[in-house]
Amino acid sequence: MKKYTTLILVFFLFALAYSQEKQPAFKEGEWLRYKMSYSGFLRAGSATLQVKEETLNGKKVYHTIGKGWTSGPISWFFKVNDNYQSYFDKETIKPYLFKRKIDEGGYKINRQTIFNYQTNKANIKDIIKKTDTIVPIGDIQDMISAFYYLRNQNLDILKAGDELQVNMFFDGKTFPFRLKFLKTEILKTSYGKIKTMVFKPFVQAGRVFKENESVTIWITADGNKIPIKIKASLAVGSLRAELEAYKGLANPFEIIF
Repeated sequence: MKKYTTLILVFFLFALAYSQEKQPAFKEGEWLRYKMSYSGFLRAGSATLQVKEETLNGKKVYHTIGKGWTSGPISWFFKVNDNYQSYFDKETIKPYLFKRKIDEGGYKINRQTIFNYQTNKANIKDIIKKTDTIVPIGDIQDMISAFYYLRNQNLDILKAGDELQVNMFFDGKTFPFRLKFLKTEILKTSYGKIKTMVFKPFVQAGRVFKENESVTIWITADGNKIPIKIKASLAVGSLRAELEAYKGLANPFEIIF
């Protein structure tokens, strides 16, 4: 069931869209829910994203929570219950604390990463293995803070074929995450017609994805810059995610009737 989990991770990362103003793309209280479908018809599960405002070590931060879980027939033979959390600076969106707690068919990970920008080191605490590891870091985002960091960028100069990159810190390593802007498109959704920007991330072909450009993401071209749809061609079958419910958006949700 790595296919399902990998798509959720990818999905959490790709929030990019067009913005003419410097208005924040998100605020405290934002909540998004997505339905996941396998091969176009079988409900595979759900994913949610939530923004809270909290205090961490005496500093006001955004606490964002991403959850993913299986449901329906798929959960009968393989259960997934994943929880990702990021605490990041409200202004710079630099992550201070990242939590990853997953249970995928009995395969469990429970880790917390603390980022120290004075020493440029990350302290990774493995709760299950009871280990403590220190690794060097540079200019990085964790996989949840990257979602919000990219949403706040002004991408109005993008042209078809342009690529974007962010340094992603995941499982103790930093790697460049690349995605390509394709075009703008009017997308038909359950909410109505919505103007979107279309991106393709570069993923690793092999056991999970069919090709390096197997994933396509549609992101609203309004001030919110939220993913509205994602499709992935897998080694076996396909997976789709669509926005199912939302509340607390920072900007109007623009619909073309």
